[in-house]
Amino acid sequence: MQGQDIALLLKLAIQNESQVPSKDLAESLFISPSEVSKSLKRSAESGLIHITGGEKRVNRSALMEFLSHGLKYVFPPAKGSIVRGVPTAVAAEPLKSRFLDDSGPPEVWPFVEGKVRGISFAPLYKSAPKAALRDPKFYSVLALCDAIRGGRTRERNLAIELLGKEINA
Repeated sequence: MQGQDIALLLKLAIQNESQVPSKDLAESLFISPSEVSKSLKRSAESGLIHITGGEKRVNRSALMEFLSHGLKYVFPPAKGSIVRGVPTAVAAEPLKSRFLDDSGPPEVWPFVEGKVRGISFAPLYKSAPKAALRDPKFYSVLALCDAIRGGRTRERNLAIELLGKEINA
């Protein structure tokens, strides 16, 4: 699995339609159509998605199990220096308003067009900040995943709960 596989599964899980063309997925995630194809194949092999004809159905319970128990081990967060970027994890909604500001620098995805300075937090895949800024719902589920990847226990538990609601909505 790769980080973009998780992003693709999340994108499909939060959409209400199951017949999303791969070309549209590629454009919305800022990855190539061939990468979408490879990602779908890896996800199908792992049982996280079922593809029949043009229909792509995410195995939501398996995805939630993986996100809850495996995400932080398979995709540990790489944190770095202070950079300009896009807030993520507890520094972004829906978690930001639920926790007191600890007055430290926020965690951000490094991104040239970002407006916040904070601690570098590597996204699941390279184009995640760009894709997230175009889709607020996708942004919130990626931020929740980052809270699972690098948050403290309370933050992780709340992120898992909120992510479950988004994916199973």
